[in-house]
Amino acid sequence: MNWSKVLIGGLVAGIALNLTEWVLHGVVMANTYKRYPVFTQEAASPLWFLLVAICVAIAAAILFAKTRQCWADGAKGGATFGILLGVFAGLTFFYNPLVYEGYPYYLAWCQGSITVVALAIVGVVLGLVIRKA
Repeated sequence: MNWSKVLIGGLVAGIALNLTEWVLHGVVMANTYKRYPVFTQEAASPLWFLLVAICVAIAAAILFAKTRQCWADGAKGGATFGILLGVFAGLTFFYNPLVYEGYPYYLAWCQGSITVVALAIVGVVLGLVIRKA
């Protein structure tokens, strides 16, 4: 495993993840979130979101690099990896309606779908950076 490519891929994918989630959660879904009292907390620093996105993407890059031979070459293999990872991660949003009072299943579907899209983009970036040996 080429650690420099894993770290570079994770860094670039983390930036892409942060931007994608900022657009989808912060712009597209912003008015929807304002309608539900479960989202009344104070906003965190944008740097924390970037740091977490980079950490998630580096973890995804390590997993992708370790399983690289299982995926197709280039963006196609990366997208497949990202979509499968996104479906797995997106399913966790269906716990929220069970735990938070007033949390609609509609939001679980929206957030799960956003996760699939965002991690598909992460996968594409990783597929382009981390090549098969």
